[in-house]
Amino acid sequence: MKKIEAIVRHFKLEDVKNALTEQGIHGMTASEVRGFGRQKGHTEIYRGTEYAVDFVPKVKIEVVCSDENLQTVVDTILETAQTGQIGDGKIFVTNLEESIRIRTGERGEDAL
Repeated sequence: MKKIEAIVRHFKLEDVKNALTEQGIHGMTASEVRGFGRQKGHTEIYRGTEYAVDFVPKVKIEVVCSDENLQTVVDTILETAQTGQIGDGKIFVTNLEESIRIRTGERGEDAL
């Protein structure tokens, strides 16, 4: 099993969710996060005063899938979330040792 964490722009969340659902991938977690990468934040002007925004708001999407579905999930997120601009985000893939469904006690891929 794999855990995919993708940091994407807010307005891409629905597109990614719909694209994953169309690919037969069900179940994801989305969290609002803030951070910076190469773009190192930006400045905004509010009521005539300039403010430095050091941490840019993004959405973190987490998907757990079987090894067989990994490439489908990664490709779908990559194609859907990409705008070609700085700040599109990142995708991280990690191995997942165990998954347990609390309600039934199912383990492994059965719990997905």
